[in-house]
Amino acid sequence: MNTNNDDFAPYSVLMSVYYKEKPDNLQEAMESIWRQTVAPSEFILVCDGPLTEGLDSVISKMEENRLELRVIRLAKNRGLGNALNVGIGYCTNELVARMDSDDISRADRCERQLKAFQNHPDISIISGTIEEFSTSKDEVEARRILPENTEEISEFAKKRNPFNHPCVMYKKSAVEAAGGYQDFYLLEDYYLWIRMLRNGSKGYNIQEPVLWMRAGSDLYKRRSGWKYAMSQRKLFQYMRKQRFIGPWRYCASVLERIVVSMIPLKMRKLIYGRIARN
Repeated sequence: MNTNNDDFAPYSVLMSVYYKEKPDNLQEAMESIWRQTVAPSEFILVCDGPLTEGLDSVISKMEENRLELRVIRLAKNRGLGNALNVGIGYCTNELVARMDSDDISRADRCERQLKAFQNHPDISIISGTIEEFSTSKDEVEARRILPENTEEISEFAKKRNPFNHPCVMYKKSAVEAAGGYQDFYLLEDYYLWIRMLRNGSKGYNIQEPVLWMRAGSDLYKRRSGWKYAMSQRKLFQYMRKQRFIGPWRYCASVLERIVVSMIPLKMRKLIYGRIARN
């Protein structure tokens, strides 16, 4: 049963999709938004370059039945950061809920976040706990629970990503004030959070699960290789130059990230599953 939308501020949903996505995953992700107990007033879908026939078919069917859906098509695939920057410009609400094209939001996810904004009006960004799965959301393999309050979040951010990007809801004005998404290989969100925190934004993490995240081997393959390791080193260099972290934290984090990026896939999955996840 849907909650009365008049009880909450209107919000936008922002999603980006590109040609490698599976049509079934996209449909399931979008349907999980339409099932929210508090419905969005608009859904901004950015197509990051040309898509496959299957993806276009899913989108066309959604457009026929959902007036709230607005599809933005980019001529070339230029990456997630660029696509989200374009998309956020089309969002007409102050509150924007991020959604990935292969994840599944719990039905009360956005209602929980809207309530949190009501209870914490000084907060600019809210995420929550995610549950990871490979084949079925009924078979959860890992859970990522993050620090709850701003002070804990800021301290945690010195070592690891302090928000679960697939389920964040943020204030558009705070994102734009920090410079928006910027190109940073596979770390666009982490880089944005650091700039927002340094800019005075406060955060909050809901401690209960709000989203099922599709993980599997592909996720851990992306988090590997020398290019990814160097991208992480560059991010921690930025933190060091901004005096967000000290030299010892910088050295420890860079060494840790290089090792994890270069070890075999099975070992990386084990570390993420048992150490970096709960």
